[in-house]
Amino acid sequence: MRSTTKQTLRFYWKHLKAYKWLFFGMIVTAVIAVGFNLTVPYFLKLFVDHLSMGVQTEGVAESLMGFIGMILLMEAGQWVFWRLNNFMADYTQPRMAANIVNESFEYLQKHSYNFFNNEFVGSLVKKVNRLSHSFLGLTSKLYWDVTPLFTRMIVIFVILMWLHPLIGVAMLVWTALYITLSYLFSVYKLKFDLKRAEQDSKMSGALADSITNNINVKLFSALPFEMRRLKKVTDEWRRRAQKSWMLGTIVESIQGVLMIGFDIAILYFSVRLWQEEVLTVGDIVWIQAYLLDLFRKLWDFGKMVRVAYEELANAEEMIVILNRGHEVKDLKKAPSISVARGKVEFKKVQFSYSQDRPIIQSLDLTIKPSEKVALIGPSGGGKSTITKLLMRFYDIQKGQILVDDQDISSVTQASLRGSIGFVPQDPILFHRSLMDNIRYGRREATNQEVIAAAKLANCHEFIMNFEGNYDTFVGERGVKLSGGEKQRVAIARAILANAPILVLDEATSALDSETELLIQEALENLMKQKTTIVIAHRLSTIMKMDRILVVQDGQLVEQGTHAELLNKEIGLYKKLWNLQVGGYVGS
Repeated sequence: MRSTTKQTLRFYWKHLKAYKWLFFGMIVTAVIAVGFNLTVPYFLKLFVDHLSMGVQTEGVAESLMGFIGMILLMEAGQWVFWRLNNFMADYTQPRMAANIVNESFEYLQKHSYNFFNNEFVGSLVKKVNRLSHSFLGLTSKLYWDVTPLFTRMIVIFVILMWLHPLIGVAMLVWTALYITLSYLFSVYKLKFDLKRAEQDSKMSGALADSITNNINVKLFSALPFEMRRLKKVTDEWRRRAQKSWMLGTIVESIQGVLMIGFDIAILYFSVRLWQEEVLTVGDIVWIQAYLLDLFRKLWDFGKMVRVAYEELANAEEMIVILNRGHEVKDLKKAPSISVARGKVEFKKVQFSYSQDRPIIQSLDLTIKPSEKVALIGPSGGGKSTITKLLMRFYDIQKGQILVDDQDISSVTQASLRGSIGFVPQDPILFHRSLMDNIRYGRREATNQEVIAAAKLANCHEFIMNFEGNYDTFVGERGVKLSGGEKQRVAIARAILANAPILVLDEATSALDSETELLIQEALENLMKQKTTIVIAHRLSTIMKMDRILVVQDGQLVEQGTHAELLNKEIGLYKKLWNLQVGGYVGS
């Protein structure tokens, strides 16, 4: 058995154990229901034997009515226990599936920033759904197919051995051969199912990537290109699916021949035994009823084994993710951070995304409590990386990052990020109401506090212009809002959070000049008594900062106030300033 399959089964068993008594009850009720079902052919045999005695035989009619009553009773018993089984399944299955989705979601969310940079959102969603659906499929097969099948096999084998040992042994040998061949084929087919499942995820990822970027497809008239690109993926999926399904059709054809051959052989042998008066007509009906029932279940067994392996294949990709260690982890029993002043220190910090791509090189930096600093420099120089390291989206390779003298690697990530207010350059909003999106900064905030934060961020006015006001849904990723409106909602969220440390990544870049003046005033109020780090490309926005840090190639090459840096004869900041001011003058 593959190691991933073992991991999948262990994962499923963990969730089954939470409802083990109900699960056991489902197995027991299935066995009892099958027991009632298997008695029906016996009374049918008695019915046929008495029927063959002729209508004139004394007491036959009464016996026939009695057998009909017994058949009705057995059918009723079967109905009752299957309904009990179904009610227990209706109670447990949704709960177990929901628990799996919840655990998968929580584990996914704890993966690092880097993990999500390398995964398609659409593929991850599909993997989670396939894992829960796979669990439901496998457990359903266990108590609605496997348990009834093996109960039938045991009972039928015992009865056929009692009727005639040769028939019983023939059935046992044939059944063992059939099951073995079905199992071996399913194991062989698994590798093709895995390839199909892998390509299925790729197809979902390709669809999600293209649909998410539909505006680019329209802007660049790229639909034919995207269609060709998707067709390559779907064609590969078609080839893999076709091969997997074709193998299934071939084995079903072979199984059909085996069943027809065995049924004819048993029927022929039964007739010979009837001629020798070893079997009655009712016995032949009894045997045929059991064989036809067994064939139907064994036919389903062949499919069931293949479906089980397909379900395991479908679950594999998510199980791999669930067994992949988190890149950024909290220490065991890590305390929450306590931020009273907001002092930030980088000590000899080194970081690289890969071995051949160093980003931050031996960075030493101290930001005093309530100090307002700006990070500027050429694109790709490491400005955004510094803030991501502070928020511990990545773990550094060497050095230390301290907040109020506490190493951020030794405290919980949740408490660290809860102490940092962040406004990104391109805010992404939930497809929820504006009230919910702003309240995300402090989820226990009242409606009045949300509205107050919105007013400070200068977004109350445009919100009230919507028909639904604060109950207006903003669309996926906030597509119903303009860039400036999204930015102001993100600022309102940060205002509401009121964290002691602020990180502003070009927080006013998407605003027009008039709105920017209003927001600048709000940000000045927000930054009071807070340690603030501003990433800026428009140097005019950071002239009032306490200190400007110039970052190039992952190193701090200059620092000082705006005036101090401009007074240098030669310097990167002065060069960048002259380029921007010169550009404005020239225009």
